[in-house]
Formats: sequence, C-alpha cells, structure tokens
Amino acid sequence: MIQRIQTLWLLLASICAFASIKLPFYYGSLEVPGPTVTITPYDHFILLVLVIATALVALINIFIFSNRSLQIKISIAGLVLGLMNLTHYYLFMRGFKTGGLSLYSVLSFLVPVFFILAIRSIYKDQKLLKSLDRLR
Repeated sequence: MIQRIQTLWLLLASICAFASIKLPFYYGSLEVPGPTVTITPYDHFILLVLVIATALVALINIFIFSNRSLQIKISIAGLVLGLMNLTHYYLFMRGFKTGGLSLYSVLSFLVPVFFILAIRSIYKDQKLLKSLDRLR
C-alpha cells in the first residue's frame, strides 16, 4: 500500500484539500472603495462540504488498494468533486469588483492534478497485473 505511487498522490491530494479549508482562496472587495473580503470554505457551506468530501474521498481511497477498478472510479469521483470545488470558487469570485487569487489557492488547484496522477498510476498498475495474468 505505501510503496505504490498512487498512495502518495492520494495522500498529497488529501493534505492539500484539508489545508485549503482554513486558508483563503481569493481576496478582494465587493465595491471599489470597500473593505477587503476573503473567500474561504468556512464562509460558504457548499464550499466547506465540497472540500471536506474531496479530502475524505482521497483519504479513504488510499485504503481500497486491493480493488483497483473501484479505486479508479472513486478517484474519478474525487476528481469531479475537486473540479466542482474550483467551479464554486469561480462562481463566488465573479461577484468581486477588485481582488486577486491568494497564494494558497495553489492548493485547491493541485487537488485535481493529484487525482489525475493517481488515476494514471492506478491504471498502470491494473495494466501491469493484467499482463502478468496473461503470462500464467
């Protein structure tokens, strides 16, 4: 389990998702001469649920290493959750007049990338095992 590369990718996806719960994604003002407001998952319930669900899917997916086809399906679900998370961030950002992405927003962008890398690694494992089964 630990020696497989997809475990590392899924663990990194989970760590990035859990870290992005407290850290701001975007900062700006809703009005031009207004106070600076940040977007964090704690401010919006939908974002909080999506981020926690994404992190838990990545963490639980690590322990399903014996069933690779199920692991790929759950990883795809985690990828979709990560992309939905980014979509909701974008929808909340559209209401701001001025502002910019926070440095910590990189963590939210890395979660889908880590899921894609994990899916690739799981697929390679599955392909390798199928080729070894043909030899028997």
